[in-house]
Amino acid sequence: MFLVALEEYQRKRRFSETPEPPPKVEKKKGNRFVVQKHRATRLHYDFRLEMDGVLKSWAVPKGPSLDPADKRLAMQVEDHPVSYFDFEGIIPEGNYGAGTVMVWDVGRWEPLSPVTVKGKYVPATDAEADAMLKKGDLKFRLRGKRLNGDFALVHIKSRRPGSKGNEWLLIKKHDDSVEPGFDIDRYDSSVLSKRSMAQIAGDENSAEWKSSRKASRGGVKAAWLAESIAKAEKKRLTAEHAESAEDKKSKKRSSGKATGSSTHEEKSGSSAVSR
Repeated sequence: MFLVALEEYQRKRRFSETPEPPPKVEKKKGNRFVVQKHRATRLHYDFRLEMDGVLKSWAVPKGPSLDPADKRLAMQVEDHPVSYFDFEGIIPEGNYGAGTVMVWDVGRWEPLSPVTVKGKYVPATDAEADAMLKKGDLKFRLRGKRLNGDFALVHIKSRRPGSKGNEWLLIKKHDDSVEPGFDIDRYDSSVLSKRSMAQIAGDENSAEWKSSRKASRGGVKAAWLAESIAKAEKKRLTAEHAESAEDKKSKKRSSGKATGSSTHEEKSGSSAVSR
């Protein structure tokens, strides 16, 4: 199982030519996350969660957001070794993913149970996290330098021609960490080295970097993605409504028991007085 986990990662790389770390599955449990800004063929952000001895990874074209209104497309890619956590530098031309990589954010994460308690998400077990990932609806909490609060990764059924079935949505949940209109381009420095993408690339004054486009904040243009987002949103609202209804039933049952107990005590007290 451990060898298979990083087989695809190893197959795509020539480690004699790239500074990326070799494949190795960690036996020690960890709960770190990292977001790496990656200017390869196209600018994107790699979102990675440490699970089962590897970094589960998604490529997010527009990057993560702290605005719940932003449903970010996240393409699941091959698992990466945990040692990739602090990788920052240049992947040489001719290699898979050639381009500049910057550590945009780091921190800790914890899975959240799909069952809420009094309307709030509570920590989940590792087994629940694995089950949620397999089901395609992983809820989690981030504690990073730039990203904080509750999020969800939701697998969507894409009708996009040529789809590999690896499309997910990265969604910010409503909580105290929400930042409406979040602009990811405000942060163009590494949380580790404090260097910009241009500085990491080794040519701070390059016209190529100055003319590069920012990650778009425009609306969803692809019809298949808009449809998938709408379905995922409907599914989310239905689930949240069901959870809310269950919470209300639970409170009502608890209230009923308390009332019944109080009435019984009052009757007992009256009987005692009569006697």
